[in-house]
Amino acid sequence: MGVERGRERTKDLVTGAQVLSGQLGKTIQRLRKAYNLSLSELAEQSGVAKSIISQIERNETNPTLATIWRLSQALDVSIERVLATGDEEPFIEKSSRADTPILVSDDGRMRLAIIGWIKTVEWLQWYDLSADSGGVLDSDAHQRGSVECLSVTEGEFEVDVAGAVQRARAGETLRYRCDRPHTVRCVSESTGRAIMVVIMKAAVME
Repeated sequence: MGVERGRERTKDLVTGAQVLSGQLGKTIQRLRKAYNLSLSELAEQSGVAKSIISQIERNETNPTLATIWRLSQALDVSIERVLATGDEEPFIEKSSRADTPILVSDDGRMRLAIIGWIKTVEWLQWYDLSADSGGVLDSDAHQRGSVECLSVTEGEFEVDVAGAVQRARAGETLRYRCDRPHTVRCVSESTGRAIMVVIMKAAVME
């Protein structure tokens, strides 16, 4: 997921991960129409080609996380304009399972549901991680100072950061620097599950 410009520093959250389009295309189309945006207008606001958006809406392509971020950022601007009309009103946003993008590891044995808020993706990301036994998730280094937290809710996982290896079972949490190549493995005999939180600017908070 290569990205070069500033706000797209979210590249390689998961190396080789692939977004399953599934309901994503319908979600993008529904939001675009809800805010009365044409394909051309959304393309202009997001920087994503009109033809690519059209393919995404028809579920003819698997977009990268960077592309989803750019589209969501553009749609979030519209959401902010709607919310601005009632600053005193409570803000509750609900995402259904069908609306939640999923990343899949190269071996197809780990799945990360993106449950974090798209507005915080540049500095805070969190995922619902489910894995089959033996699943491996290899990730390149994130930006300098980043920290990853893996809270295991089911089974057992192993984390390898530059040769330093540690395991955690259900009820335990591993925290580690992720600004270097790192690997997460499901070492359970059956399935495993965990919540993964990535703090992209942890160094700034020291």
